[in-house]
Amino acid sequence: MKICANIAALAFVAGAASAQDAPRLGLPVDCTLGDTCFIQQYTDVDPGPAAQDFMCEGLSYDGHKGTDFALPSLAAMEGGVAVIAAAPGTVRGIRDGMADRVHEPQSGDDLAGRDCGNGVVIDHGDGWETQYCHMGKGSVLVSTGDQVERGTALGQIGLSGRTQFPHLHLSLRKDGEVVDPFRPEGGCGAQGASALWIDPLSYQPGGLLAAGLSVTVPEYDAVKAGTAAITQVAPDAPSLVAWGYGYGARPGDVVRLTIIGPGGETLFQHEAQLEKAQAQYFRAAGKRARARWQGGDYTARAELLRGGKVIDTAERGTADGPISQ
Repeated sequence: MKICANIAALAFVAGAASAQDAPRLGLPVDCTLGDTCFIQQYTDVDPGPAAQDFMCEGLSYDGHKGTDFALPSLAAMEGGVAVIAAAPGTVRGIRDGMADRVHEPQSGDDLAGRDCGNGVVIDHGDGWETQYCHMGKGSVLVSTGDQVERGTALGQIGLSGRTQFPHLHLSLRKDGEVVDPFRPEGGCGAQGASALWIDPLSYQPGGLLAAGLSVTVPEYDAVKAGTAAITQVAPDAPSLVAWGYGYGARPGDVVRLTIIGPGGETLFQHEAQLEKAQAQYFRAAGKRARARWQGGDYTARAELLRGGKVIDTAERGTADGPISQ
């Protein structure tokens, strides 16, 4: 049986479902939330053209039918991060063989019925099923009809289908209708006791994925790939640039960038206000050399401010080595 991957064709009901017979879900990825992975977007619970996540915030987009567990870089994806079954059940369908690549809307790729990319559907009984999307090419480890337990390896996070960043899209459905595991009763508000996660997953309303130093403003592709940060400062470098890479931007957010010298002194600081909501973004700023840079470790610090308060911080020193997560 082929995987049911035409997500747009599914009925959208972000809600009212009895949690009594629902499967209890474990984390569907082998990573640490807030460290080696993060939740990029939640199920859209707004029935109209606007988008709203289960906390009545905007970490979603119109019609989004699942939870996106994302990686901070392509380097992390290439290192291999397992997708695992969130609950026991029977594999109802799989797809594998689609290429891992960033989908560009203008490319003209025909993804009709294959938006999900490589993936797996698991039947949990009583009309409940989970769907795992955007897995890596050639990584799917199970076959239709297999019995799986919670924690069984299904494959790896990839970049297949209609996606622009490496992540696992997890959908939960009851009789074909989408249910938000954070708030299965529907609507939005504080996560209640009816949430379906075995271990409660904390809500992070946007944050920073990485920070680093470069000698010029880096290419965004290099930032997303995890290859933009330098690991030493040459004495004759013409300039030093601090950058921060984040997700879940809201209008009015501020990114504060700081360059800290080998002695712990602040060499440069800059604040950039974000003008619009963005799923992912980066900002960079720096200073030209006025003399030769002294030897030692330099650090870039990025802080995300919302309503005047710091809600997340990322730091990276030149001695930290290549980004691997």
